[in-house]
Amino acid sequence: MEWLLAPFELGFQQRALVGGILAALTLAIVGTWVVIRGMTFLGDALVHGVIPGIALAVLFDFNLLVGAVIAAVVMILGINMVHRQTAFAEDTGIGLLFVGMLGLGVIMISRLSSYAGSLANILFGDVLGVTTSDILVMTAIVVITILATVILYRAFLVLSFNEAKAKLLGLRPRVANVAMLTLITLSIVGSFQTVGTLLVFGLLVGPAATAALIARRVPMIMGLACLIGVFSVVSGLIVSYHAGTAGSATMAVIPVVGFFVVLTVKTVLERRQVAAA
Repeated sequence: MEWLLAPFELGFQQRALVGGILAALTLAIVGTWVVIRGMTFLGDALVHGVIPGIALAVLFDFNLLVGAVIAAVVMILGINMVHRQTAFAEDTGIGLLFVGMLGLGVIMISRLSSYAGSLANILFGDVLGVTTSDILVMTAIVVITILATVILYRAFLVLSFNEAKAKLLGLRPRVANVAMLTLITLSIVGSFQTVGTLLVFGLLVGPAATAALIARRVPMIMGLACLIGVFSVVSGLIVSYHAGTAGSATMAVIPVVGFFVVLTVKTVLERRQVAAA
């Protein structure tokens, strides 16, 4: 029991645990919609797209969350502009802005005297540096995410499978799409302090993708993804403490490893069933 409790004895370790769990819950809920709708590339692009805003906030000393939100909005508007004003598919704009925003962010961070340290914190996070104010912000984002998912559940569900049907049913797919993009942005922005802008993608997609291999109904996928996300945070912090590894990276890797373990087991069982038949 001491082995399990030792990583959470100190105040900053407890804040890391609470912050990580809140981030995991938000990312699992939003990640379910990302996986079901096939928006993983967009999600990954947004993860990288917030870096210039964070870098700008560091350079001019204003709130990091504000900078991240501004950068995410700019990226979404840019993707829509490329898609609407050209004959290119949406992923063209996503790919261009993916690289452009990441490069711009690194260029801006390179202007700092503490370049290496600032870049590492932004890209890979600092779970042990989570503050009480970070926890309050993430709590608010969790509440907003849950409320939005409950209120817009039907619109999100139909939009995820058939946008044309959503329009016929009067569910206003454009509004639902903006709301979904907003939730994705909020979840990424609220979680980068805990797991970093690059590693946040592991907790955004990993738990939801793993849950989708096991369950079929959206509420079940979402609930299971939350459990997997929380398990990844708790076990990641425990492993990190005892193995001396980076906490943020360990938390992000566990759900990815879990996905391939579940996929392998499922494949083996399906092959056995086919052979038995």
